Amino acid sequence: MKFRISGNIVDVIEKKIFPGTIFVDGGVIVEIKREKGKKYSQYILPGLVDSHIHIESSMLSPIEFARNAVKFGTVATISDPHEIANVCGLEGIKFMIDYGKKTPFKFFFGAPSCVPATPFESSGGALSSKELNFLFKNYDIFYLSEMMNYPGVINDEPEVISKINLAKQLGLPIDGHCPGLVGENLSKYISYGITTDHETTTLEEAEEKILKGMKILIREGSAAKNLDALLPLLNKYPENVMFCTDDLHPFDLINGHINKFIQKSLKKGFDLFTTLRAATLNPVLHYNIPVGLLKVGDDADFIIIDNFENFKVVETYIQGKIVYKDRISFIQDTEVEPINNFYALPKRKDEIEIRFNGKTKMRIIGIIDGSLITEELHIEGKIENNCVVPDVENDILKIIVVNRYTDTKPSIGFIKNFGLKRGAVASTISHDSHNIIAIGTNDNDLIESINLLIEYKGGISFTNGNEKIFLPLPIAGLMSTDSIENVSTAYLKIENKIKEYGSKLTSPLMTLSFMSLLVIPKLKIGDKGLFDVNSFNFVDLFID
Repeated sequence: MKFRISGNIVDVIEKKIFPGTIFVDGGVIVEIKREKGKKYSQYILPGLVDSHIHIESSMLSPIEFARNAVKFGTVATISDPHEIANVCGLEGIKFMIDYGKKTPFKFFFGAPSCVPATPFESSGGALSSKELNFLFKNYDIFYLSEMMNYPGVINDEPEVISKINLAKQLGLPIDGHCPGLVGENLSKYISYGITTDHETTTLEEAEEKILKGMKILIREGSAAKNLDALLPLLNKYPENVMFCTDDLHPFDLINGHINKFIQKSLKKGFDLFTTLRAATLNPVLHYNIPVGLLKVGDDADFIIIDNFENFKVVETYIQGKIVYKDRISFIQDTEVEPINNFYALPKRKDEIEIRFNGKTKMRIIGIIDGSLITEELHIEGKIENNCVVPDVENDILKIIVVNRYTDTKPSIGFIKNFGLKRGAVASTISHDSHNIIAIGTNDNDLIESINLLIEYKGGISFTNGNEKIFLPLPIAGLMSTDSIENVSTAYLKIENKIKEYGSKLTSPLMTLSFMSLLVIPKLKIGDKGLFDVNSFNFVDLFID
């Protein structure tokens, strides 16, 4: 299809804006004609790129994610399918790639480097260098996803280095993940060819990483928000900065995406072209992805905005096809056939009881609001009917993890500072292995919430007696087949109910999902028991 479109053309490569007309044929820009003296009210600029995201965290199918991202000018994502790979292995990655191709949106998937994240928990998938080699040879894979196992890199673990070398042999970028890593260990980590980091939180840390050869992905997601702290990097290191969301929940995506980074940056007075390059040119060049930059011969991937003051996206085009206009997304709502990996059977109340054995002092997980880090608290347990039970008055609740991949005995612990006074909540979004995780004030509601997830093979549930709220997540227990509006409404309904019943946490559901992440200190719980992350050992619930 041939067409032309006119406006103020924003050239992010030459850092110029000029009136002109773009001629498109077959989805490709065939001519750009400058028009001296012409005046236009609209601006045409390259489509936006999210340089690191887990689509699964949106709780939307790739199709529904794309339908909404284009409303805000995003035409492409650098997508790490780490979450679904932990559940479904290679089949999960294939699912994301196949359904991504059912849209004009440009998903660029990586090969997850750390599945499972640790050997101390049960997951549904395992990707060795052998599986990664298969991925690289048989699928459209554009990079090696974040190398979270930075101790393995520093200690030259053979399997870790083998994965890195596979990507290097193919000339593919290697993404990093090294929060707080500095000095000689950082230098060694980078020396293996790892080129990015999205976990940086301070300018000092970012500058050391940049000077040693890394590029910084400034993150502003639903959980971690580093944009305000790291925006000054745009002035000093404009070619070494990109924008990413990492994890973006549906109630945030419904209101904006990478366009919000640009809005905030320009409002704070940062240079227009430096800002735009972080969202367009820099990721395209770094990942060597086929996304147009408004050059002759490029794919016709561009957006139209009304002005730079509010950066409102009016239209979005991908390969010359209009995918958004007049508040309507034209990406088709294709039916999705879910995949899953779920074999847990319903649990009985006696399986989550802790019989009193004469010991009362316990190791308890202490939540710190707004942080993935937890404390290890030593507190006397409450005894009733010869069982150790939640002490709601002192905000000590029971926490359960159930292996979803095989039918085994639940793991049981206690947690403080969640704040719930009534009921129980359970979820199959529990990083990184995504077993069932639940927190509750009593065993009856805990069992109800857990068994509701087992019945539907994934989701988020809240139970308080006869009161039940449920968000089904049939795609691997991580994603819905429903619309962003319905998913957002259901998620917020559960979160608001938790807050109504006492929790003061900023984001209780997100907090819940990270209590089984065994790579973030200090005390966490997996399906095999309580885990001391600092010593990398399992520990007993009771203290002698």
